[in-house]
Amino acid sequence: MLQNTRALRRAAAAASARSTVTARRPILMFAAAGAALLGITVTVGFASAPAVGAENMISAVTELAGPEPLAKVADEASTSLIAAHAAVDAAIQLNADVVLSGLDLGESVTSIETGELHHDINALDERAVMPGMLLTVLTADTEKTTAAVVAETATLQAALTAAQEKKAADDAAKAAAEQAAAQAAAAAAALAAVNTPDGARAAARDMAASRYGWGDDQFQCLNSLWNKESSWNYQAYNPSGATGIPQALPGSKMASAGGDWATNAATQIAWGLGYISSVYGTPCSAWGHSQATNWY
Repeated sequence: MLQNTRALRRAAAAASARSTVTARRPILMFAAAGAALLGITVTVGFASAPAVGAENMISAVTELAGPEPLAKVADEASTSLIAAHAAVDAAIQLNADVVLSGLDLGESVTSIETGELHHDINALDERAVMPGMLLTVLTADTEKTTAAVVAETATLQAALTAAQEKKAADDAAKAAAEQAAAQAAAAAAALAAVNTPDGARAAARDMAASRYGWGDDQFQCLNSLWNKESSWNYQAYNPSGATGIPQALPGSKMASAGGDWATNAATQIAWGLGYISSVYGTPCSAWGHSQATNWY
């Protein structure tokens, strides 16, 4: 009777551990119940020989655990439990990362369900009172569920990484577009400024000094010359075909200084200063010729 009582206690403890997995694994309950009944039967059958009965009980439990020793089964269960905890932690962290990112992952799964793996973890926490065969089956099932969670985590991580890379590319493209727009706006503002008579004079003064070393005395001659020719109007046009601030004849000559010669006073000035330098040497010489002949 004493041995029967102990066996029943062990069966009850095993049934308690199994209760956490019976909802989705009914076959395990039948296996565990069979294991418990076999333990009772072996004990009763050898009640008259306690020593022999104890040895046979150990043998029966070992058989239920499978070909591997119970210690190895327990080690594998512990290893599976560690891996399961790591998988759950990684999934929870990734779920939080996805929420914090605020990114649209498209049609991808946006979170990982870990409830089933939590269920397995809770069951394995009772492994100390679990029959060997049940522990072996539960360990295998936990490993399978862990692998599924790990795979889902990898898939979701790839989707998040792709979304992050897309956002970075979009942000870079937006920044580049904004920079290009800012540069275009600055260029337009600069063009608008230089295309006024005062802006053209300022540009000519700077260009004459930086490119040819001409000081204010030469600029005064240049100012007088181009006041006479065009009043510093980049759109000035003479029926003879003379065009722009320097009154190039024909105006297309100024293309050597830039393709925008017809719309940019700075391009016209660059061509005009080069012409004066090559033909007259200085603006004052060109101005003197203009006064004498009414052209330069």
